[in-house]
Amino acid sequence: MDKKVHINLQRVPQHVAIIMDGNGRWAKGKGMNRVFGHKNALTAVRESVESAAEIGVKAITLYAFSTENWKRPKLEVDALMSLLVSSLKKELNTFQKNGVVVNAIGNIESLPTKAQKVLKEVIDITKNNDKITLTLALSYGAREEIVNTIKNISKKVVNKELSIEEINENTINNHLYTFNLPDVDLMIRTSGEYRISNFLLWQMAYAELYFTEVLWPDFRKEHFFDAIIDYQNRERRFGKTSEQITE
Repeated sequence: MDKKVHINLQRVPQHVAIIMDGNGRWAKGKGMNRVFGHKNALTAVRESVESAAEIGVKAITLYAFSTENWKRPKLEVDALMSLLVSSLKKELNTFQKNGVVVNAIGNIESLPTKAQKVLKEVIDITKNNDKITLTLALSYGAREEIVNTIKNISKKVVNKELSIEEINENTINNHLYTFNLPDVDLMIRTSGEYRISNFLLWQMAYAELYFTEVLWPDFRKEHFFDAIIDYQNRERRFGKTSEQITE
């Protein structure tokens, strides 16, 4: 059954964020190491981005590598960085074909030089596409992002470029890594874990949260559409009452 027919294309979320969890458990279930799980997760990435573009989602952000992930065994970290490079190269034609703008947020300077180089090249090549923005959160942590935002705003206050009275939500938004993206409407986390793990804390203030038991390497188009349908069955009140929403 094509689940897309149950989606109201006039009410799709503008920005979907995904915590791609479960690669290690998926690999362990097959008697393999964690790296095997990461290598078999590319199909899930491809199908999620293509599905989002297909129904008119304007932005999708994937939690690809957190600041905490640097604590993992060196073999796994090195494999992830190598996979990032090879995947970006492999998917470039698909990005171009589907009108995908590639974007990245996080402490990009902490990535290996080769990963930075390829990432920059792909971002540059895809910058004129206009269907959907794919943001990769790499060496990303929301608390670190907020600390950096406060520091940058404070510098402007000290340099008299900005007064304290002028600081508002827009000021903060404009100093975040995601300054060019809308707030997150829907956050999806796979593998049955119920945490947001230091991901887009400010941007998800009013996001709908969707958790699924499906492990990330098994996540496919129908699972993405399940999340969209669930999102559309919710009432988003933003602090108002149900009566105010329906007026």
